[in-house]
Amino acid sequence: MKEIILIKDGELALKGLNRCNFENKLVNSIKRRLKSLGEIKIVKAQSTIYIEPQCDDFDFEEALERVRCIFGIAGFSRACVCEKTPEDIFAKAPLYLADSLRKAKTFKVESKRSDKTFPLKSPELSAQLGGVLLSAFPHLRVDVHNPDIIVTAEVRDYAAYIRGNQEKGAGGLPVGTSGKANVLISGGIDSPVAAYMMAKRGLSLNAIHFASPPYTSALAEEKVKTLLSKVARYSGTIKLAVVPFTEIQEEIRDKCPEDYFTLIMRRMMMRIACRVSKENECLGLITGESLGQVASQTLPAIGATDSVCDLPVMRPLIGMDKEEIIKISRAMDAFETSILPYEDCCTVFTPKHPHTRPKPGQCEKAEEYLDIEPLISRAIEGIVYSYIE
Repeated sequence: MKEIILIKDGELALKGLNRCNFENKLVNSIKRRLKSLGEIKIVKAQSTIYIEPQCDDFDFEEALERVRCIFGIAGFSRACVCEKTPEDIFAKAPLYLADSLRKAKTFKVESKRSDKTFPLKSPELSAQLGGVLLSAFPHLRVDVHNPDIIVTAEVRDYAAYIRGNQEKGAGGLPVGTSGKANVLISGGIDSPVAAYMMAKRGLSLNAIHFASPPYTSALAEEKVKTLLSKVARYSGTIKLAVVPFTEIQEEIRDKCPEDYFTLIMRRMMMRIACRVSKENECLGLITGESLGQVASQTLPAIGATDSVCDLPVMRPLIGMDKEEIIKISRAMDAFETSILPYEDCCTVFTPKHPHTRPKPGQCEKAEEYLDIEPLISRAIEGIVYSYIE
């Protein structure tokens, strides 16, 4: 029996005249993710994307795992292709769904018929197919409210097919439909989750990491790359910029008031991130800040860091608590890596009593002894780029 993968695109159906652009982005994402599994044919029709393998050794299980991580997909399933006749549907359904139906106790049948030349209306197709399945699997009983398995028969203009339960997709919008942004990633729990959430809203991602050797180790940088690889399962390839930050932090330590260390450090990070982003055609920044979580995440502190930016700063976690963030981190398989005990630059020279509510002009006065432009230029010149798959 010929098998295909069916994709339901959910939110894309609301995009009106732009819908075709969103669907094309989604199709391109699917092609990139499945390319290494063999040749496929992709067809779009009636809010459904059909993935048809063109080789005999196509790995469906691996394909489904990859499809599960593609943003823009609301649901997906394997399906059996049938001739558009009741006889072929009734013959193939019990064979194709045998394993699932043997394990189930209850089922129901749903039918959709967009090809009006098909001889049975949807209720008739459901009733007759249900009778066929009950005859083949007499242990089953019908439950229209909470069945173990929903058997779906669809008769489309393009094809007819049978499938079992639909699996939930990653949702959101196809990556790249909302532009590109740069995520500041430290190696903790929050920033990978922030990157994931903004990729889900259609952003393609670059990343920027600030390294401060010898205060931070090569293991900390490897940890960041591992975390980005978790995000890249969903977002696609991420261009990572590792910025040498030791000189700037030592200058802040030597020349600025201690209670302003963290605020000035973040202001320098944001200045550099804005310039690097523009050089790489990113339209905004993403951070993992959550309001009130640490001293630098009060409203006055956030305002002080944003005041040096000339790009939008997106904070998707701003209203979330730690438990909510950890739940997403676990779901994307990033949590265990995030809690590995490697220092990041944000913990270097941390003041005992950080200033949390700076007033306008106070940060500027606190950093007046820094030679800001040469420091930024040397940091940008020392950037090392890599690509995370």
